[in-house]
Amino acid sequence: MKILVVGFLVLILASLGSALFYLIRDKGKTDRTLKALTLRIGLSIALFIMLMVSYKLGIFPARH
Repeated sequence: MKILVVGFLVLILASLGSALFYLIRDKGKTDRTLKALTLRIGLSIALFIMLMVSYKLGIFPARH
């Protein structure tokens, strides 16, 4: 489970980096920056939902 979370975080950072790259390279003339940021938001929401569901099912317990 921890590897999956780290994988999601790496994908989120890669998407953010690609958005920065496209913003600098295209100077805002294409929609590739928007697509990369949309992907990042989608991955972030998916990670959040996955963590909430796994907590509810007891797969990923909270630490006290």
